[in-house]
Parts: sequence; structure tokens; C-alpha cells
Amino acid sequence: MTVNSIQYCVVLVTAGSEAQAQEIAQVLLSEKLAACVNIFPVNSLYIWQGELNQDQEWQLLIKTNVNQFDLLAQKIKTLHSYEVPEIIALPIINGLQSYLNWIDSNLS
Repeated sequence: MTVNSIQYCVVLVTAGSEAQAQEIAQVLLSEKLAACVNIFPVNSLYIWQGELNQDQEWQLLIKTNVNQFDLLAQKIKTLHSYEVPEIIALPIINGLQSYLNWIDSNLS
């Protein structure tokens, strides 16, 4: 399977608060950039400006198609408080066809 044949992806985004995660999810869904967003608390350890940091964050798992990624990433950057937000797309290499059809039916 080549990257060109990938149609769907899960986008990972972390937010610093549940409120910010909810806002991002609601905007993405209302603008039909995402079909589904799962939000859950996560303990993150990372290097920022040469220092080890540990924070409680909120992880968003965003289901969309790859054609929406650029618009979705731009929208997240306008809503996000982080200077460098995590916005990573992971390919969905296979899935239940009716679920993938449902993703398509909920996107613009």
C-alpha cells in the first residue's frame, strides 16, 4: 500500500486544558473537518526549550480523511494556545467500510 492510496487518517493533537480540547473538537466537527473526536486526559513528558517538562494535557484523536488535513491543521493552529502544537496525522490503512463511509458522510 502506498501513501497515495491512504484516504483516511487519525490526527493526534494535545491541548493544555479540557476546555481548549472541547473547543477545538466542536469547531472541527461543526465545520465538517472531522467526523469524530475522542478526548481523554494524558500525562505528557517532553523536552521544550532544552528543559524536561511534565504536564497533564488532553489528547484529541481526530478521525478525518487526508484531503481535509491541511484545512484541519490550519484551523487547529488558529485555535491552539501552544506556540508549536502537536498536529500529527497517522494513516488508517484499513477499516470497516461502513465506518469509513460514515467518516466521508460527515465531512465537507
